[in-house]
Amino acid sequence: MAGGASKVTVPVAGRSMIAWSVGAARGACDGVTLVVPVRMVEELVEGIDGVDTVVAGGGTRSASVRAGLGTVPEDVDVVVCHDAARPGASSGLFAAAIAAVRTGADAVVPALGVSDTLKRVSDWGDGGGLVVGTVDRSELFAVQTPQAFRLEVLVAVHAGSPEATDDAALVEAAGGTVMAIPGEDAAHKVTTAADLVIVETFLRSRTSGGGL
Repeated sequence: MAGGASKVTVPVAGRSMIAWSVGAARGACDGVTLVVPVRMVEELVEGIDGVDTVVAGGGTRSASVRAGLGTVPEDVDVVVCHDAARPGASSGLFAAAIAAVRTGADAVVPALGVSDTLKRVSDWGDGGGLVVGTVDRSELFAVQTPQAFRLEVLVAVHAGSPEATDDAALVEAAGGTVMAIPGEDAAHKVTTAADLVIVETFLRSRTSGGGL
């Protein structure tokens, strides 16, 4: 599943972000469902190669995941959730996440080690705040998508319509096994115009044979 706001139609390195994400998913998955805001459904039904189904998402991220789950055939064993605002994620990353689930994990997340020094700051305001401590970053990782799950596990943890910013967190809370695998620098999330420049650099290098 790939989803996101209308920003994912913005072009980067010659294709829309959503087209890059769908292409990567298609390279590793048997089927692709696109979960988008309701206003975009008609626009994208015929517009993206490699998509099997386009459905309207819900009012929250978790509701959108459940909308996508409703399209998955019962005989599927592994499902992958991806944020189309990460157009630089490769098919190889999708395949690695799927393979790791099939080794026995309930969920698999790509992760990158945190390189910045981290501080705890109290009472943060417009003018800053007081540093109250330094965080040990040796076991801290930034999590990316695509994230892969055993289908029955993801369906079970979404029973009761919980809300979470990360599906793997729901699996953790339910006592499931979550494995982290090496992520990719190119799977950087596009939130700002600066992020778009970063991801475009990765994708142009990839298409020109630079190998990033």
